[in-house]
Amino acid sequence: MSTALQPVHNLSPGANLEAYVQTVSSIPILSVEEERELADRLYYHQDLDAARQLVMSHLRFVVHIARSYAGYGLAQADLVQEGNVGLMKAVKRFNPEMGVRLVSFAVHWIRAEIHEFILRNWRIVKVATTKAQRKLFFNLRSAKKKLAWLNQDEVDAVAADLGVAAREVREMESRLYGQDLGFDGASDDDDDATYAPVHYLEDKRYDPAVQMENADWADSSTQQLQEGLAQLDERSRDILYQRWLAEEKATLHELAAKYQVSAERIRQLEKNAMNKLKKQINIDDAA
Repeated sequence: MSTALQPVHNLSPGANLEAYVQTVSSIPILSVEEERELADRLYYHQDLDAARQLVMSHLRFVVHIARSYAGYGLAQADLVQEGNVGLMKAVKRFNPEMGVRLVSFAVHWIRAEIHEFILRNWRIVKVATTKAQRKLFFNLRSAKKKLAWLNQDEVDAVAADLGVAAREVREMESRLYGQDLGFDGASDDDDDATYAPVHYLEDKRYDPAVQMENADWADSSTQQLQEGLAQLDERSRDILYQRWLAEEKATLHELAAKYQVSAERIRQLEKNAMNKLKKQINIDDAA
């Protein structure tokens, strides 16, 4: 027993999907005995030709499963290709001693690969990242039979059926019907194009004018700080430096021990010095 080899160009869904479907549909389905023989050869003897025949004879099932995901706006050929990857993973892991047909075992792997592909490509921003969110994503799309938003009773019913909170259903519903927005907006003169992200997400950090303005502001602030500190007595200046500017800042008790006064007195001196410094800087700004 062997599955006839098919032309390579017809076994690529991206080349001609219709021809591909016709080709895989013509590959005979394996009987229980044939499948068990091939599975034994692969599992016990790592027979790659047996693996190829198992994959080829189940390609039609991948097409059938991929068609159920036609409502996501993605190319059918891509869905089939991803499903084929899942099928190959299933064949590699299939144990003939489990007592089930390969198609029953492979369904999980085929759907898993298609799910991953949809979640990677359906939106620019991921709509589902956790296992629970992925389950909700696909089940909610299947549960919705109309374009209108779910009412509260429907939300509660979906939440109870899937075992999640109602707020999670609402959040996923909003993600499902959100639309991607082009960064540059439309190319025509439509007024809506003025609201494109490019107009309000512009990064101006590296604009020479902005950089020069920031540098001038930093220089001015540093100069004002130095001039304000110069107006303080030596002790007050040292307290502010130790409390705010030093790499390893001193505590009130450490400064109290240094100047042989109470920690409360150091706190008062710090507060008075800070008020004088702020007042000096404000005077310079007003000038």
